[in-house]
Amino acid sequence: MLFKQATREKAKLRMALTGPSGSGKTLSGIYVAYGMTGDWSKIAVIDTEHGRAKFYADRSDLGTGRFLHAVMAAPFSPEKYKQYVAEAEQAVGEDGVILIDSFSHAWEGEGGVLEIKDQIASRDNRNGYTAWSEAGKLQNNLVNTILSANCHTIVTLRAKTQYVLEENDRGRMQPVKVGLAPIQRENTEYEFDTVLWLNRADHMAYASKDTTFLDRYGAVITPELGKQIKAWLDEGTEPCRCEVCHKILTPTKTKTIAELAQGTKERAGQIMCTKCFNAWDAERKKGMTPCQS
Repeated sequence: MLFKQATREKAKLRMALTGPSGSGKTLSGIYVAYGMTGDWSKIAVIDTEHGRAKFYADRSDLGTGRFLHAVMAAPFSPEKYKQYVAEAEQAVGEDGVILIDSFSHAWEGEGGVLEIKDQIASRDNRNGYTAWSEAGKLQNNLVNTILSANCHTIVTLRAKTQYVLEENDRGRMQPVKVGLAPIQRENTEYEFDTVLWLNRADHMAYASKDTTFLDRYGAVITPELGKQIKAWLDEGTEPCRCEVCHKILTPTKTKTIAELAQGTKERAGQIMCTKCFNAWDAERKKGMTPCQS
């Protein structure tokens, strides 16, 4: 029989984080990885950004530890990426996480797929169209290697950026950097199960593609997200959601998710996120008499 009844199975994370420069892709990836493992030695960062990821290592102000790290210098060829992924996979084991920061270099960096395509096209009077057949196979093989690694994988993708004028809180127009399409082969992000877009201004992350529970996600990434993803991938456990807006609850500086859920349930009769609870509380206070308030 070709077909069998489908059942949920334990799975590995295949995530892409994309956004403009300064949006927080690297640190967000590190946080997700630590939330999933709870062990800094189970995280291997492949760093194509001149060792920049080390700025986030062992920082008490950020709550980070000493993860595994390797600098990848040019050329950023598919074969080199595959070599680093294989060594990282061996270093972290099947419960670990590989963070490729960034995967954009494999496309447009020195020695990347675009440069390889140009080199192929220059040989034997071949043109760009026929060169894509060979270069495309290298790209597809690299993506398949990353997706088939026997551990969790996260890649960061640079985004093409431009500046737009937006009004600030003082009513003045100021230039703001915004991200556009990821720098990689078109539709590469669809190869991943989860793609989160990060904003430059507030570092908020939003799901642009998801097969898990993050379809309405909108928050600054913390290790808590990694814990929730791990639970879902291992057991299908759904995270706690607001019963009003249906967004996933995120902890505050003073309360855990469990404390938020219990507190709002007791006071409002529903599990609520902070935003919805504050709105409910404001409406409640409007209806109170002076004596009640």
